[in-house]
Amino acid sequence: MNGQQQRQTELITIIALKAQNQPLQGSGLWFHNDIRDNFYYASYLFAAAVNAETQVILDNPSDAKKTAEAVLAKVLKLLQGNPEQPLYGHFPLHLNPSPEQARPHELPVELMGSLMAYFYTRCENELSEELKEAFKTALKHIYLGGFYRKPLQLFNHHEAKYTAAKIIFGQRFEDRELLEDGIASLKRTMERVTTLGMPEYGALPWFWHWVQAFTCAWELATEPAVKKQLADLLDYLWQERSLFYLKGAWAGAHSRGWPHDAPADRNVLHDYVQFGDFPLGEAMPRTEYAGFLCYPAPEDARRRALNRVKPVEVKKQIIKIDTGEEIPLHSYAYVTKDYAAGGIWERVKEFDNEQIRWMVSFPVTADNSVNQLYFFHPGEGYRDGDHRHQSDYAEVLYDKNRILTIFPVPEHAEQQEIIGVLPKGTWLQEEAGLFGQVQNCFIAILLKGSYSMKEHDEYHQVRLLGQPAAVAVEVWGREQAEELGMNSLSALVERFRTASLTLEPEAKLTYMGVSSPTILELTCNLIQ
Repeated sequence: MNGQQQRQTELITIIALKAQNQPLQGSGLWFHNDIRDNFYYASYLFAAAVNAETQVILDNPSDAKKTAEAVLAKVLKLLQGNPEQPLYGHFPLHLNPSPEQARPHELPVELMGSLMAYFYTRCENELSEELKEAFKTALKHIYLGGFYRKPLQLFNHHEAKYTAAKIIFGQRFEDRELLEDGIASLKRTMERVTTLGMPEYGALPWFWHWVQAFTCAWELATEPAVKKQLADLLDYLWQERSLFYLKGAWAGAHSRGWPHDAPADRNVLHDYVQFGDFPLGEAMPRTEYAGFLCYPAPEDARRRALNRVKPVEVKKQIIKIDTGEEIPLHSYAYVTKDYAAGGIWERVKEFDNEQIRWMVSFPVTADNSVNQLYFFHPGEGYRDGDHRHQSDYAEVLYDKNRILTIFPVPEHAEQQEIIGVLPKGTWLQEEAGLFGQVQNCFIAILLKGSYSMKEHDEYHQVRLLGQPAAVAVEVWGREQAEELGMNSLSALVERFRTASLTLEPEAKLTYMGVSSPTILELTCNLIQ
């Protein structure tokens, strides 16, 4: 058993114990907020119960198996199996006030349907006859329902799952036309992302939906040529991941994310299985199938991710096509063994306005604490405590370990304050700004404007007000800092004793005595 397989067994064990200790509701399910969590937890509990290596951790493996089968059976019964009804072949998503009243929803079957095909194939011999027949019936309804029969347009995570499902169900039901459609869609997807980039840059958990869907198809594929095409795409996906990887963190800009993606990287299970170079914390907001599915990343991707000896700059162009027109975006990340910094040059309004323009990332820690640092002006969708929704009012400059931002917030804007999120650490407040030590790094944050800082349970929040406000963030690993004579936080403060951040006429930024062109002009020059 290799390291990846050992970590998968570890996940199966941990999640199976969570399932065993989770009380069932009156419906016979564990969760009503999302039907998929019932399927995932039951899968892990079943897998642990039927494996001699893992069943020893359960109180009663036989009872655990029966519980898992009972939950799986109840999930399958919630499938819309009437071809005459809307959303035939679909499951409900949210089950309150009762599962029986819940209506089918288009999302759950996208990922869960393919994973059900995988689970049935892997565990068929251990299933009871009744549950085996229930799975066969459900998979037939899912196939006939055809949720995947949609054209490729946006090359997003939804369409990635449709493509994988075409291959999985086309093969399973010997539907050659569907399988060929899936193969053609796979080829187009590969051409699109390798030439124009992934439009959902840094988007979690949707990137993992790509990985899960295509790994599932790869595991089930029987034709060598199809398996090779799937392997090529998975190689690309893990190469992409390795570029922005730092011990469980995802560096740089994020086009979308859930609250557990910012300001803390907590969607880490696939990274943990693949790389295993950071401690696994208690928080597991997306258990999904990381414990079952793992395509080994190419060796050069693993070396890049795990052996960050020298800092590297990652520059990419991405073409967005959401609006029907091609919009070029440019991302930048500076990745070292202790931290990463970077973002995206252009502001673009993403779905639900969840773009995070830039951040400084630190390795994931065992307590799943906040490991991201960034400042932003709140925009549409913002509410206190949700740090994903930013406005248009920011101009940025990225230069290795330094990020500069001007916030030209107009007077008519409802929200005037800039919000900053800082990880827990040691922070000193000075007139010029904030100086801190986080993990193995020193950070200087020069601020233009008046500011205050408040400590929360998981992070420090900064409120900055200026006309306009500006922020300069500079970060060093301990070795870098010591080379510059900064071997302590007090030495860092002393180095910046006379530093200031000022804004000159025509929005020119002066930093450490150097006057730049306007940030927008400099941005255009750098990305050409």
